[in-house]
Amino acid sequence: MFSTYLGQNKFKKILAAASASLLVACSAVGAASSEQATPVPTLSVPDFTQVVAETENSVVNIRTTEAVPVRTGRSGPNSNDPYEMFRWFFGPDFMPPGMPGPRGRSAPDSGQQQERTVPRGVGSGFIISDDGYILTNNHVVAKSNGIFVTLTSGKEYKAEIIGTDQRTDIALIKIDAKDLTPLPIGDSNKLKKGQWVLAIGSPFGLDSTATSGIISAINRETGDYLPFIQTDVAVNPGNSGGPLINLAGQVIGVNSQIISQSGGFMGISLAIPIDEAMRVVEQLKEHGKVTRGRIGVQISTVSDDVAKAIGLDDSKGAMVSNVEKDGPADKAGIRSGDVIITFDGKDIKHMTDLPRIVGATKPDSRVDMEVWRKGKAVKLRVKVGEMPGAEESAPAEKAEAPQVSPVDALGLKVTKVDEDAHEKLGFKGGVQIAEVEEPAAAAGLTEGDVIVTINDIDITSPNQYAKVVSDLDKSRAAALLVVRGEQSQWVTVTPRK
Repeated sequence: MFSTYLGQNKFKKILAAASASLLVACSAVGAASSEQATPVPTLSVPDFTQVVAETENSVVNIRTTEAVPVRTGRSGPNSNDPYEMFRWFFGPDFMPPGMPGPRGRSAPDSGQQQERTVPRGVGSGFIISDDGYILTNNHVVAKSNGIFVTLTSGKEYKAEIIGTDQRTDIALIKIDAKDLTPLPIGDSNKLKKGQWVLAIGSPFGLDSTATSGIISAINRETGDYLPFIQTDVAVNPGNSGGPLINLAGQVIGVNSQIISQSGGFMGISLAIPIDEAMRVVEQLKEHGKVTRGRIGVQISTVSDDVAKAIGLDDSKGAMVSNVEKDGPADKAGIRSGDVIITFDGKDIKHMTDLPRIVGATKPDSRVDMEVWRKGKAVKLRVKVGEMPGAEESAPAEKAEAPQVSPVDALGLKVTKVDEDAHEKLGFKGGVQIAEVEEPAAAAGLTEGDVIVTINDIDITSPNQYAKVVSDLDKSRAAALLVVRGEQSQWVTVTPRK
């Protein structure tokens, strides 16, 4: 009907034109869709089989033994004492309930106390040289009287300790073997958060177990000398001392700790960076111990408020809270309240950088450093000392507080610091806090604290202190260098109007 009304020829022309237009439109849409469609990259978990095959034979199982006391003689394991077998297993002080003596113990027998060797624990390690040197954790071999290393081939060797370092939890041991295959050492300074890594070790004594994951964090601070590598690799008791390996088959860390409430893996594992570990190994191999530098200061963090108040660009550096009298820092002119911003050409970005950098410095070296003091950088030169054993500091005495001033804009009553306190604390001047009100109380100041500096002005007497406080800008916080005991700290207080 429609074709008859328009005419046969005219209908065909209209139909052809419509078809052509539709074809062009469809082609344009197809081309646009083709241009806009971006291929989605295919993501896949890396294949660790080759890495494991190339590295697992260099990872060893370590088991240790220890000596425990036992009694022998009349009460030996072959004696007629019916309870001696229990004491053999549960210890020499075991005594069944109801027997005479305190806590059920009987009178001492005439047996002699001796020692017997029992299993102590298991751990892991890895070969770092073809002549038998093996790297592991200090806590794996500490307090042991026997160390036994088992290779993946099943061959077992008795190992000797070359040296240990408790601070970094590193131990170097050696077996009498040749032509071993060491693991290649990587560069832990090139690590990136999110990269794939794997661990090989002996969790719960299960030899040559491989687990994988990613690096969760870098430079995780948990101690003075170690910026740990944090991973989500499954690490359990027995993995300690084993290697953390990258996809190139290189060791980039030594598995050391887990953060757990159950004692088992909970998603957070910590490894010692291999660069730190190998520096320790070099000293252990050469000297059997680690020698560290020291400068004789106690330090604390620099908060944002304090950094702003003393003119620092940001909260970097390590604030000196105490200087050891006649120590290296004292002789170099470092003062309490200084902020150490560089040491030996290295920036101190965080407080914990300083102990690590100083510790890695050879004792007796003369090193340039910069401190921030009174709004500007001051260059000093220090002769680095040697880190001794455990040190004890005597508690500071509290000074008396005569002639108390009235309450000031900081909410403080202060008094003169007596000579005994000056001698004890190692400085002159300052004022001692006698009473505290707001706003100083809210800032954490307490009675007995000594104020030695306000902003960039050293405090010399109560009268001079009163003038400095009266001249403070009431619209901004003032920075007070406060000594408490043998520690000093910058504290910010906004004067009340």
